[in-house]
Amino acid sequence: MRPVGGGDDGDDGTGERRRDPVTGTMAERLTALLGREVRQAARAGRSHDWDIAYAELADGTRLFVKALPREAEPSGVFTAEARGLEWLGEAPDSPVLTPLAWDERIVVLPWVHECEPTPQAAERLGRRLARTHLAGAGSFGAPWPGFIGPLPLDNTPARDWPRFYAEQRLRPYLRRALDNGGLTPTDARIVERVVDGVEDLAGAPEPPARVHGDLWSGNVLWGSRDAVLVDPAAHGGHREADLAMLALFGLPYLDRVRDAYNEVAPLSAGWRSRVALHQMHPLLVHVCLFGAAYRTTALEAARAALRGG
Repeated sequence: MRPVGGGDDGDDGTGERRRDPVTGTMAERLTALLGREVRQAARAGRSHDWDIAYAELADGTRLFVKALPREAEPSGVFTAEARGLEWLGEAPDSPVLTPLAWDERIVVLPWVHECEPTPQAAERLGRRLARTHLAGAGSFGAPWPGFIGPLPLDNTPARDWPRFYAEQRLRPYLRRALDNGGLTPTDARIVERVVDGVEDLAGAPEPPARVHGDLWSGNVLWGSRDAVLVDPAAHGGHREADLAMLALFGLPYLDRVRDAYNEVAPLSAGWRSRVALHQMHPLLVHVCLFGAAYRTTALEAARAALRGG
């Protein structure tokens, strides 16, 4: 972390030190929010539509901060993130990183000193993820409006997973991908076959699991002993979805994670044939966010889902 004492941000060209309006205000805001003195904050760039910063308490404790720019109107994204982290954290031995403080414009998390992943940490992650899933949910969806990255996520509670997945996880992002040109109408017909056939592709019914919902490898932070999870799109969902997303972009020691998971909560028969089905949602989200760069991968997953693996 680059120290920026008291929000100071260099010379303004007149020989006077000018105050950084982002980090200076943020240090003051964090002090009020935490009830503890924050002596410095340092900007570290942007992620989607919000500012990323590191901060340090007077006692040297480090913090990670996400905040809306001052000109941005609150969308509910930080409320969804914080409520999701707290809800996931209610599960026994949950691996999520619980927020220290939050409001509609800011989320404050403990700093994680990242280390190299180890097989032992991967196995512990698998067991802890299984116990989190087994904590369950009252329904598919969640009692708060959801987001995945900056995009809204329909969390209207539902009892039937196949229709929930089709209508609240696939179809909205298919429409958005068509609107932004990431998919063509011909492409959409392939995805629509998945949407229309979810009941036949879904496998045996499962109760709602307490899922992270956006569990790609970048949301797994490997600490000095254990891996912790951040940035969820938490909801009651299908537990295979978290594992499928870990496989989508690659996670170190994924086989160790999955084997340890199976020790605690064995996956249902045929789970491998459904990996592509569960990957359809995050891939459509990527097409919405990044355009046609993810078109080929999304269509390959759709065809694999229709084949059953």
